[in-house]
Amino acid sequence: MQSTTTYGGAGAAPITHPNSGARNINARDAHVDPGDIAVGVVIGRSAEYFEFFTYAIASALVFPAIFFPWADRLDATLYSFAIFALAFVARPIGTVVFMAIQKRWSRDMKLGISLLMMGTSTVVIAMLPSYSEIGATAIILLAALRIAQGFAQGGSWDGLPSLLALSAPENKRGWYAMLGQLSAPLGFVIAAGIFAFLIAYTSEEDFLTWGWRFPFFVAFAINVVGTFARLRLASTPEYSRLLDSHHLDPAPVGELVSKQGSNIAIGAMAALASYALFHLVTVFPLSWIQLYETRPMDEFLHIQMWGAGLAAIAMLISGIVADKLGRRTTLGTAAALIALYSASIPFLINSGTAGQNAFILIGFTLLGFSYGQAAGATTSNFQKQFRYTGAALTSDLAWLVGAAFAPLVALGLSAHFGLGYVSLYLLSGAVASLAALSLNRKLEIRD
Repeated sequence: MQSTTTYGGAGAAPITHPNSGARNINARDAHVDPGDIAVGVVIGRSAEYFEFFTYAIASALVFPAIFFPWADRLDATLYSFAIFALAFVARPIGTVVFMAIQKRWSRDMKLGISLLMMGTSTVVIAMLPSYSEIGATAIILLAALRIAQGFAQGGSWDGLPSLLALSAPENKRGWYAMLGQLSAPLGFVIAAGIFAFLIAYTSEEDFLTWGWRFPFFVAFAINVVGTFARLRLASTPEYSRLLDSHHLDPAPVGELVSKQGSNIAIGAMAALASYALFHLVTVFPLSWIQLYETRPMDEFLHIQMWGAGLAAIAMLISGIVADKLGRRTTLGTAAALIALYSASIPFLINSGTAGQNAFILIGFTLLGFSYGQAAGATTSNFQKQFRYTGAALTSDLAWLVGAAFAPLVALGLSAHFGLGYVSLYLLSGAVASLAALSLNRKLEIRD
């Protein structure tokens, strides 16, 4: 009979575990501090968010002119946002496919392939010819590469955010959950800063010809660094032992949905207000200013960067508040504040520069407070064998329902019916969050 000797204590996986790998043989009783896990999460996700915001900003400021020059400015931007949403549609499919790759081979193999695909897709976008050069083929290629980005994003789930949540001290789970989310404002500040610099110091012709491509090359370089950092971290014996001891391995999707599908739905809905707000203060305002205002875009990007700084501060506060009042209460409070904020959208955006600045700064602050506790809303509620896959699909669904079509819907509604409908759109997300939290009063947000 084959031996199943367990190394590294009772919690470690046996060396015959299909996903543990031979590296577990050396995983004795090494301790991994939650702070070390948090550093790994921030490094890995910062590269992803920078890549994410690079495409998001370009989809509002560049792609309408480059790939849809035959359409009027509004329709061109709507077409660009439709392609932007494709990544979020492909993401859960990528999650399922790459889970199968991990189950068949290893977590390292899955991460390596997905991160390589993501980086390659990003750098190829930087080299795409325009519509004026190759016609509709340019649009098809852009859409295909955007789908590839989302597909790869689904495979980049390494389980470290869940591991951080499950390894954090009981009275510090809100704080540690927040740390991983700090990657979002960091990634936005870097991406927006590069675009603001290029817009300010290049002519419009140069920016639309070659300037916009530079951030994508930077994103590729950062992706390479982030890839090696994540692979180095995720493949160490200590992390492998912890991942296996928490049963953070792929589970059959059909069985997960049939047995714990409600946790996926409730987890995604509980964070819906935050995810809806995410693109309403980052991507949508860029398109609105581009279409209907005359203020300098680099100046507006600077305001958004200040907003991202406020979001980071609000995230820190959310970690403190969540550990004192509970994460469910924190999310509910944030959703209620977002609901109140939604009513002010038409007034602020139509109030000139001061009102628009207030819209951005207040919105980013609320985003930080809510998004700091919004990730992986039901990780702790999943049965052990479903935690890894359940947390990934919960995140995928939250992005798909809450954020994927937010720029497209918000711009379409505001352009054709007025900004009041954007208020209703955001309000619906806040109501959905409050309803989800009410449906499961025992829900504890631990990821």
